[in-house]
Amino acid sequence: QVQVVESGGGSVQAGGSVKLACTISGVVSSSCGMAWYRQAPGKERELVSSIRSDGIINYADSVKGRFTISQDNAKKTLYLQMNSLKSEDTAVYYCKASTKWGYNSCRDYWGQGTQVTVSS
Repeated sequence: QVQVVESGGGSVQAGGSVKLACTISGVVSSSCGMAWYRQAPGKERELVSSIRSDGIINYADSVKGRFTISQDNAKKTLYLQMNSLKSEDTAVYYCKASTKWGYNSCRDYWGQGTQVTVSS
């Protein structure tokens, strides 16, 4: 079975930095890509950043220039470096790992989330 576990969340002052990690364990097939999502109270879950298996990276406009997504294939870990944090960044952050399933499809695995609270 595949497990996705986020870590690194916590409380931080506005303007501070937090680095999240997402570790994938178990037998994992070829990656279709990985992504970070977040969900603030009362809001829909939104895509923060994604990285495709070919290395193409995308960021939500709200985090461009502040967040950096990266991955370490050897450690099977996805990272999200978050700088210049704002109170609006307060949310539960979720990691999604997408792996190839068959020839033309991918399967998504979600972590349980890690809370990031930014105080002003």
